[in-house]
Amino acid sequence: MGKYDDIINLPHHESTKHPKMPALDRAAQFLPFAALSGYDAAVCETARLTDSKVELDEDRKEELDLHLHLLRAQSAQKPQIRITYFVPDAGKNGGAYLTITGALQKIEDTKHQVIMENGTVIPVNDIYEIESTMFI
Repeated sequence: MGKYDDIINLPHHESTKHPKMPALDRAAQFLPFAALSGYDAAVCETARLTDSKVELDEDRKEELDLHLHLLRAQSAQKPQIRITYFVPDAGKNGGAYLTITGALQKIEDTKHQVIMENGTVIPVNDIYEIESTMFI
């Protein structure tokens, strides 16, 4: 006769006060935890690439000035244009170049802004290129 022969064949005890924990919750107890909270986000932010703003030469600046002058004269007709411009990144140095196509609403000389009909406001100093059928 062994030491535990009297209990060896008894059914496993289940509490009536505490329900059995689901297997998924039991497994979660043993998962690794994030010892450095925010570390993954910081690594992703550092790895995210940004473009640097291109410095325009004098010829390109003159061309943009001419295009803006022509657009200003035709702004009442709301010409269709395509503008590529630089948007600075809020989180780090650099940014991205975006291209928007649409109708011109107006050019504000005092604020140095181009305003599109959809409400997009583009600083003139951030414009890289303006395209329109007017310039052909």
